[in-house]
Amino acid sequence: TTQRAQEQVEAILRQRHNIALGSEDDFVVNTQAEFRKTQENITNVLSALFMSVAAISLIVGGIGVMNIMLVSVAERTREIGIRLSIGARERDVLLQFLIEAIMLSVVGGVFGLIAGAGLVNTLAYALDWPMKMSAFSVVLAASTSIAIGVIFGYMPARRAARLDPIAALRAEA
Repeated sequence: TTQRAQEQVEAILRQRHNIALGSEDDFVVNTQAEFRKTQENITNVLSALFMSVAAISLIVGGIGVMNIMLVSVAERTREIGIRLSIGARERDVLLQFLIEAIMLSVVGGVFGLIAGAGLVNTLAYALDWPMKMSAFSVVLAASTSIAIGVIFGYMPARRAARLDPIAALRAEA
C-alpha cells in the first residue's frame, strides 16, 4: 500500500540522513494523492480567479452597451417622438432598441469568439497540445452575449419607449 511504501521511504531517508530516533526529520515525503490534492487546489483557485475576471469583464462590457444605447436614445429622441406620434406602440420602440442592444452585444461576442479561437489555436500549436473550442463553449458565449444585450439594453430601451411624443418632438436635433 501507499502508506507502507511511504513509511519505508521515510525509514531509509532517516537512516541515510543519520537522524536519531525521536528527532525531527529534515525532509518531507509526499504521496501522489497529496500532489493531486495540491494540484486540485491550485486549479480551483485559478478557476475562481478566471471566473471573477470574466464576471468583471461582462459587467464592464454590459455597462458599455448600456452607455452606447443611452447615447443612441438621446441622439434619436426626435425620431422616437415621430414614431410614437404616428402610431408606434411603446412595445415596438422597446423591441427596436432591445434588438439594437442585442446586436451590439452579439457583434462583440463574435469578435470575442474569434479572438478566443485564435488564442486556443495559437496555444495548441505553440504547446503542441490537442486543444479546441467545444460547441458548448461557443453556445454559452453566444447566449451570454445575448443575455448581456437584453439585461443592459433594457433600461435604455424602456426609457426610449416611455418618451412623451410631444416632448420628444420639441427636443432639439
